[in-house]
Amino acid sequence: MIPLAWFGAYWLRFNLHEIPDEFFYSALLFLPFVIAIQVSLFWTFGLYRGVWRFSSLPDLIRIGKAVFTGIFIIAASLFLYDRLHGVPRSVVPLYVLILFSLLSIPRLVYRFWKERVFVERIGRRALIIGAGSAGEMLVRDLLANIDSGYIPVIFADDNHGKFKREIRGIRVAGNVEQIPALVEQWDIETVLIAVPSASDSQMRRIVEICEGCNIDFQTLPSVKELLSGAVTKANLRSVSIEDILGRAPVKLDWQGIKAHLHDKTILVTGGGGSIGSELCKQLARAQPRKLIVFDQCEFNLYKIDADLTRLFPNLSHQAVLGDVADPIAVQHLIAGQQPEIVFHAAAYKHVPLLEGQIREAVHNNLIGTKILAETAIAAGVARFVLISTDKAVNPTNVMGATKRAAEILCQNLDQTSVTRFTTVRFGNVLDSAGSVVPLFREQIKAGGPVTVTHPEITRYFMTIPEACQLIMQAETIGQGGEVFVLDMGEPVKITYLAEQMIRLSGKLPNKDIQISFVGLRPGEKLYEELFHDQEQLMATSHEKLRLAKARLYDSVEWAKQIENLQAACGQQDSQQLLAGLKLLVPEFDNGQGAIR
Repeated sequence: MIPLAWFGAYWLRFNLHEIPDEFFYSALLFLPFVIAIQVSLFWTFGLYRGVWRFSSLPDLIRIGKAVFTGIFIIAASLFLYDRLHGVPRSVVPLYVLILFSLLSIPRLVYRFWKERVFVERIGRRALIIGAGSAGEMLVRDLLANIDSGYIPVIFADDNHGKFKREIRGIRVAGNVEQIPALVEQWDIETVLIAVPSASDSQMRRIVEICEGCNIDFQTLPSVKELLSGAVTKANLRSVSIEDILGRAPVKLDWQGIKAHLHDKTILVTGGGGSIGSELCKQLARAQPRKLIVFDQCEFNLYKIDADLTRLFPNLSHQAVLGDVADPIAVQHLIAGQQPEIVFHAAAYKHVPLLEGQIREAVHNNLIGTKILAETAIAAGVARFVLISTDKAVNPTNVMGATKRAAEILCQNLDQTSVTRFTTVRFGNVLDSAGSVVPLFREQIKAGGPVTVTHPEITRYFMTIPEACQLIMQAETIGQGGEVFVLDMGEPVKITYLAEQMIRLSGKLPNKDIQISFVGLRPGEKLYEELFHDQEQLMATSHEKLRLAKARLYDSVEWAKQIENLQAACGQQDSQQLLAGLKLLVPEFDNGQGAIR
């Protein structure tokens, strides 16, 4: 290419006529020098390492650098040698233009040939939603891989500035609302959703439109899941309910979290549960000195211990079997491990089940918290984080009342101890053990019906990783005594959740799978609240954390009441326990039939 460009520049300079002898011999004389300089620069800038099939903008930039650097060195050297005698000045720009073209055009033609022209593509005609960087990378991968199973046909994007533009030869044919018409017009067989930054409301809208087309659709994961690699066909998967209800990525002060938790000894109670196990994995990323996982379920403890060993081989951790309501086990644990931070996630949480088993709920959720907290204070633990629930706000069930009592306990202890107590309160967590999502999944798998308690019942939802990340963020910024409320977004109707899960399974609600309304269960509300009317919400340094101004209680009187309740746990008297719980939590209103 170098000789062609060098002599081609002379040939063009003389209007495509024969090059005069004087200039021809001059060009021939300088050619070895030009080749030596240019080849050295080609090697230096990595042109020989490129794979032609995958040539792209970085390759063109490297070619440009090599050509322009080469002509600068060549022209400067020849000028110093003989003032460019025998080299017409116009040869210099002509040489640059010809050499750049000779090096770049064959690469682009070869790539075009490999990807589009001479390959007969077999696969499903696909519409790609999202003409951004993720959509471009997905189309690039599909075009480069003839066995991908998809033929990208058109884009759909809500950015009007991209309408009728082309990305890698694929036209942006319309917006998301026009998808049904585009599917019919372009004979589309599948839809690929390439909008990893979409919010939950945006994903709901996209999924509803795709469902209305009665067409298969797949999605790329969220931004968080894609950070570790490039976008390829391998990233595509079926849309899950988490995509619709929990897509908004959480922006963390990860540096602050890591600095706060790094090289600390951390205890997580209930560490084998849905929240606790994910919290352990998130904490492990902060590289603590040691992570102690405490749980009374042997299988859950074994599972999280195996996961931590596999995922974090360099992490110092220990799995300890025990009950937070066992004072001897708790004292032995904290005295032996000497944790600096305690995350208390251990709790019974199944509302209808606990309505008829008040003693177990009080003993585990409240007395267990009291034993753990007082032991932590005695051992000089620096920070204690209670993981609470929206059911603690104006509780109508025993589970919520015990968690609210645990919140008050921690607030009171924070005022009288050096240990800093922080409470984090949030709503339902998608796919946690015993929650509605795995229940619906099993009911759909069995052919239905899907049971919903009431047509108007709503709940707040958050993904498990998001909840755990915000727990760590709250622990980092908390000063003690706060009740942090996580921003759960908009509440979602459980009926809508059931319908979406049925549709995502490829069925139609109330046609293939029936939805059955069975009535509210004991202690269940139509809607949940994240804070009490008397708890004024205040902003924090994190957009998804709110601070609920704590209500004050007479700590001396309240301590007497909890001592009486603890004594009542020694007897199986549900009425006495219920009365004691109502004294501790005045707003607790269980209505009729909390005890059966």
